Amino acid sequence: MKTTSGQKIKIGAFVLAGLAVLIAGIFLIGNKKGLFTQTFRVNGLFKNVNGLQVGNNARFAGINVGVVQDIVIINDTTVKVILTLNEDVRKFVKKDAKLSIGTDGLMGDKLVIISPGGGGSIQSVKNGDALTGVNPLDVDKLVKRLTKLADDAGDVVEGLSGIVNKVNTGKGSLGRLLNNDKIARDLEGTVKQAKTTIANVHQTTGTLNEDLKAAQHNFLLRGYFKKKKKLEQARQDSIKKAQQQKQTDQPKP
Repeated sequence: MKTTSGQKIKIGAFVLAGLAVLIAGIFLIGNKKGLFTQTFRVNGLFKNVNGLQVGNNARFAGINVGVVQDIVIINDTTVKVILTLNEDVRKFVKKDAKLSIGTDGLMGDKLVIISPGGGGSIQSVKNGDALTGVNPLDVDKLVKRLTKLADDAGDVVEGLSGIVNKVNTGKGSLGRLLNNDKIARDLEGTVKQAKTTIANVHQTTGTLNEDLKAAQHNFLLRGYFKKKKKLEQARQDSIKKAQQQKQTDQPKP
Protein backbone atom coordinates (compact mmCIF):
# COMPACT_ATOMS: atom_id res chain seq x y z
CA MET A 1 0.00 0.00 0.00
CA LYS A 2 1.47 3.32 -1.11
CA THR A 3 1.68 6.15 1.47
CA THR A 4 0.01 9.32 0.34
CA SER A 5 1.28 12.85 0.88
CA GLY A 6 -1.45 13.55 3.43
CA GLN A 7 -0.46 10.57 5.53
CA LYS A 8 3.17 11.61 5.45
CA ILE A 9 2.21 15.05 6.69
CA LYS A 10 0.16 13.57 9.53
CA ILE A 11 2.99 11.23 10.56
CA GLY A 12 5.46 14.10 10.47
CA ALA A 13 3.19 16.30 12.59
CA PHE A 14 2.70 13.50 15.12
CA VAL A 15 6.46 12.94 15.39
CA LEU A 16 7.11 16.66 15.85
CA ALA A 17 4.45 16.87 18.55
CA GLY A 18 5.99 13.91 20.33
CA LEU A 19 9.44 15.49 20.17
CA ALA A 20 8.05 18.77 21.50
CA VAL A 21 6.44 17.00 24.45
CA LEU A 22 9.67 15.09 25.11
CA ILE A 23 11.79 18.24 25.00
CA ALA A 24 9.35 20.09 27.26
CA GLY A 25 9.39 17.21 29.75
CA ILE A 26 13.18 17.09 29.75
CA PHE A 27 13.30 20.86 30.27
CA LEU A 28 10.81 20.78 33.16
CA ILE A 29 12.49 17.85 34.90
CA GLY A 30 15.94 19.31 34.29
CA ASN A 31 14.87 22.69 35.58
CA LYS A 32 13.39 21.09 38.69
CA LYS A 33 16.49 18.99 39.31
CA GLY A 34 18.83 21.89 38.53
CA LEU A 35 20.31 20.33 35.37
CA PHE A 36 20.29 23.60 33.42
CA THR A 37 21.30 26.00 36.20
CA GLN A 38 24.59 26.54 37.99
CA THR A 39 24.67 24.58 41.24
CA PHE A 40 26.87 23.77 44.22
CA ARG A 41 26.94 20.92 46.72
CA VAL A 42 26.78 20.67 50.50
CA ASN A 43 26.41 17.64 52.75
CA GLY A 44 25.35 16.69 56.26
CA LEU A 45 25.71 13.67 58.55
CA PHE A 46 22.75 11.95 60.19
CA LYS A 47 22.21 8.89 62.34
CA ASN A 48 18.89 8.17 60.63
CA VAL A 49 17.48 9.71 57.43
CA ASN A 50 13.94 8.65 58.37
CA GLY A 51 12.87 7.52 54.89
CA LEU A 52 14.57 10.29 52.88
CA GLN A 53 15.26 9.31 49.24
CA VAL A 54 17.46 10.53 46.41
CA GLY A 55 15.59 13.14 44.39
CA ASN A 56 13.62 14.57 47.32
CA ASN A 57 13.57 18.35 47.58
CA ALA A 58 15.84 20.58 49.64
CA ARG A 59 14.01 23.61 51.05
CA PHE A 60 15.28 26.96 52.33
CA ALA A 61 12.94 29.60 53.80
CA GLY A 62 9.97 27.60 52.50
CA ILE A 63 11.30 27.55 48.90
CA ASN A 64 12.59 24.52 47.02
CA VAL A 65 16.21 25.39 46.23
CA GLY A 66 17.68 22.01 45.33
CA VAL A 67 17.44 18.24 45.58
CA VAL A 68 18.97 15.31 47.43
CA GLN A 69 21.77 14.23 45.09
CA ASP A 70 22.94 11.14 46.97
CA ILE A 71 22.65 9.25 50.27
CA VAL A 72 25.75 7.35 51.38
CA ILE A 73 26.10 5.02 54.37
CA ILE A 74 29.36 5.90 56.11
CA ASN A 75 29.13 3.32 58.91
CA ASP A 76 26.54 1.59 61.09
CA THR A 77 25.67 4.86 62.89
CA THR A 78 26.29 7.56 60.28
CA VAL A 79 24.60 8.40 56.96
CA LYS A 80 25.84 11.16 54.66
CA VAL A 81 23.27 13.18 52.70
CA ILE A 82 24.59 15.15 49.71
CA LEU A 83 22.52 18.08 48.43
CA THR A 84 22.71 19.90 45.10
CA LEU A 85 21.55 23.51 45.54
CA ASN A 86 21.00 26.39 43.14
CA GLU A 87 23.94 28.78 43.00
CA ASP A 88 21.74 31.86 43.52
CA VAL A 89 20.94 30.82 47.14
CA ARG A 90 24.55 30.16 48.19
CA LYS A 91 25.02 33.72 49.50
CA PHE A 92 22.14 33.15 51.94
CA VAL A 93 23.33 29.78 53.27
CA LYS A 94 25.95 30.39 55.96
CA LYS A 95 28.55 27.99 57.29
CA ASP A 96 26.64 27.62 60.59
CA ALA A 97 23.38 26.64 58.85
CA LYS A 98 21.78 23.37 59.92
CA LEU A 99 20.16 20.54 57.97
CA SER A 100 17.10 18.71 59.25
CA ILE A 101 14.78 16.13 57.73
CA GLY A 102 11.09 17.04 57.58
CA THR A 103 7.91 16.16 55.74
CA ASP A 104 6.19 18.06 52.95
CA GLY A 105 2.81 18.51 54.60
CA LEU A 106 1.18 16.02 56.96
CA MET A 107 1.61 12.91 54.79
CA GLY A 108 3.89 14.21 52.02
CA ASP A 109 7.35 13.19 50.85
CA LYS A 110 10.41 13.62 52.99
CA LEU A 111 12.63 16.64 52.35
CA VAL A 112 15.70 18.35 53.74
CA ILE A 113 15.10 21.68 55.45
CA ILE A 114 18.00 24.15 55.53
CA SER A 115 17.84 26.41 58.58
CA PRO A 116 19.61 29.79 58.10
CA GLY A 117 22.73 30.57 60.09
CA GLY A 118 23.45 33.17 62.72
CA GLY A 119 24.23 36.50 61.10
CA GLY A 120 25.66 38.41 58.18
CA SER A 121 29.21 38.24 59.54
CA ILE A 122 29.33 34.46 59.02
CA GLN A 123 30.78 33.39 55.68
CA SER A 124 28.64 31.76 53.04
CA VAL A 125 29.12 28.06 52.35
CA LYS A 126 31.49 26.86 49.69
CA ASN A 127 31.05 24.00 47.29
CA GLY A 128 31.47 20.71 49.18
CA ASP A 129 31.10 22.20 52.68
CA ALA A 130 29.67 20.03 55.47
CA LEU A 131 26.77 21.48 57.48
CA THR A 132 25.52 20.32 60.87
CA GLY A 133 22.82 17.68 60.59
CA VAL A 134 19.97 17.61 63.12
CA ASN A 135 18.79 14.03 63.62
CA PRO A 136 15.05 13.51 63.09
CA LEU A 137 12.71 12.20 65.75
CA ASP A 138 12.56 8.41 65.82
CA VAL A 139 8.84 7.87 65.21
CA ASP A 140 9.03 4.12 65.88
CA LYS A 141 10.46 4.67 69.37
CA LEU A 142 7.87 7.36 70.05
CA VAL A 143 5.04 5.03 68.99
CA LYS A 144 6.42 2.25 71.22
CA ARG A 145 6.56 4.59 74.20
CA LEU A 146 3.05 5.86 73.58
CA THR A 147 1.81 2.29 73.20
CA LYS A 148 3.42 1.31 76.51
CA LEU A 149 1.89 4.35 78.22
CA ALA A 150 -1.51 3.45 76.79
CA ASP A 151 -1.16 -0.15 78.03
CA ASP A 152 -0.14 1.03 81.50
CA ALA A 153 -3.04 3.48 81.57
CA GLY A 154 -5.38 0.65 80.57
CA ASP A 155 -4.09 -1.51 83.45
CA VAL A 156 -4.57 1.36 85.92
CA VAL A 157 -8.11 2.04 84.69
CA GLU A 158 -8.95 -1.64 84.88
CA GLY A 159 -7.62 -1.83 88.44
CA LEU A 160 -9.59 1.25 89.51
CA SER A 161 -12.70 -0.17 87.87
CA GLY A 162 -12.30 -3.37 89.90
CA ILE A 163 -11.91 -1.40 93.14
CA VAL A 164 -14.98 0.73 92.43
CA ASN A 165 -16.97 -2.39 91.56
CA LYS A 166 -16.00 -4.03 94.87
CA VAL A 167 -16.95 -0.89 96.80
CA ASN A 168 -20.30 -0.66 95.03
CA THR A 169 -21.07 -4.32 95.77
CA GLY A 170 -20.10 -3.98 99.44
CA LYS A 171 -16.90 -6.02 99.29
CA GLY A 172 -13.90 -5.12 101.41
CA SER A 173 -13.75 -2.89 104.49
CA LEU A 174 -14.56 0.31 102.62
CA GLY A 175 -17.35 -1.35 100.67
CA ARG A 176 -18.95 -2.73 103.85
CA LEU A 177 -18.55 0.65 105.54
CA LEU A 178 -20.26 2.52 102.71
CA ASN A 179 -22.97 -0.04 101.99
CA ASN A 180 -23.84 -1.40 105.47
CA ASP A 181 -26.52 0.67 107.22
CA LYS A 182 -25.87 -1.01 110.60
CA ILE A 183 -22.20 0.04 110.58
CA ALA A 184 -23.21 3.55 109.66
CA ARG A 185 -25.71 3.68 112.56
CA ASP A 186 -23.09 2.28 114.96
CA LEU A 187 -20.63 4.96 113.88
CA GLU A 188 -23.26 7.62 114.32
CA GLY A 189 -23.99 6.34 117.86
CA THR A 190 -20.26 6.27 118.70
CA VAL A 191 -19.88 9.88 117.55
CA LYS A 192 -22.86 10.97 119.66
CA GLN A 193 -21.46 9.14 122.70
CA ALA A 194 -18.08 10.81 122.21
CA LYS A 195 -19.73 14.23 122.05
CA THR A 196 -21.64 13.48 125.28
CA THR A 197 -18.44 12.36 127.04
CA ILE A 198 -16.60 15.53 126.02
CA ALA A 199 -19.48 17.65 127.29
CA ASN A 200 -19.39 15.81 130.65
CA VAL A 201 -15.63 16.36 130.91
CA HIS A 202 -16.10 20.10 130.37
CA GLN A 203 -18.86 20.17 132.96
CA THR A 204 -16.74 18.22 135.49
CA THR A 205 -13.79 20.57 134.94
CA GLY A 206 -15.99 23.58 135.62
CA THR A 207 -17.30 21.98 138.83
CA LEU A 208 -13.79 21.24 140.07
CA ASN A 209 -12.76 24.85 139.46
CA GLU A 210 -15.75 26.06 141.47
CA ASP A 211 -14.98 23.60 144.30
CA LEU A 212 -11.35 24.75 144.39
CA LYS A 213 -12.40 28.39 144.67
CA ALA A 214 -14.84 27.53 147.46
CA ALA A 215 -12.14 25.57 149.34
CA GLN A 216 -9.81 28.58 149.21
CA HIS A 217 -12.40 30.68 151.07
CA ASN A 218 -13.20 27.96 153.64
CA PHE A 219 -11.85 28.97 157.10
CA LEU A 220 -10.61 25.43 157.77
CA LEU A 221 -8.42 25.38 154.66
CA ARG A 222 -7.70 29.10 154.46
CA GLY A 223 -4.47 28.74 156.44
CA TYR A 224 -3.19 25.99 154.15
CA PHE A 225 -3.73 28.05 151.01
CA LYS A 226 -2.16 31.15 152.59
CA LYS A 227 0.90 29.15 153.63
CA LYS A 228 1.19 27.71 150.11
CA LYS A 229 0.91 31.19 148.64
CA LYS A 230 3.66 32.52 150.97
CA LEU A 231 5.98 29.66 150.02
CA GLU A 232 5.43 30.35 146.34
CA GLN A 233 6.09 34.07 146.87
CA ALA A 234 9.29 33.26 148.78
CA ARG A 235 10.47 31.03 145.95
CA GLN A 236 9.85 33.80 143.40
CA ASP A 237 11.71 36.35 145.59
CA SER A 238 14.67 33.97 145.93
CA ILE A 239 14.90 33.52 142.17
CA LYS A 240 14.71 37.28 141.61
CA LYS A 241 17.40 37.96 144.22
CA ALA A 242 19.73 35.38 142.66
CA GLN A 243 19.33 36.97 139.22
CA GLN A 244 20.12 40.45 140.64
CA GLN A 245 23.20 39.09 142.42
CA LYS A 246 24.44 37.47 139.22
CA GLN A 247 24.13 40.75 137.31
CA THR A 248 26.02 42.59 140.12
CA ASP A 249 28.90 40.04 140.11
CA GLN A 250 29.53 40.36 136.38
CA PRO A 251 32.67 42.46 135.59
CA LYS A 252 32.06 45.82 133.97
CA PRO A 253 33.55 46.38 130.49
